[in-house]
Amino acid sequence: MSKVQIKVNDNGSLRISGDVELLDGQGNVYPSKPAFSLCRCGLSSNKPFCDGTHKGQFESQVRVPEETAGQ
Repeated sequence: MSKVQIKVNDNGSLRISGDVELLDGQGNVYPSKPAFSLCRCGLSSNKPFCDGTHKGQFESQVRVPEETAGQ
């Protein structure tokens, strides 16, 4: 099984890659893909997936605190 990676994109989505199963609130499984992006701004018309609507309308840059970076 490949390691799952979640990347917090600047001013955008959460990029998920690896062998992961995505479920809705009732436990129903979304069709799987090797990589996909989840909406983080709440503006997507295709939730929970990102459709790019955030461009120019959402600002967020998340960084690991320096004391924990690289551990």
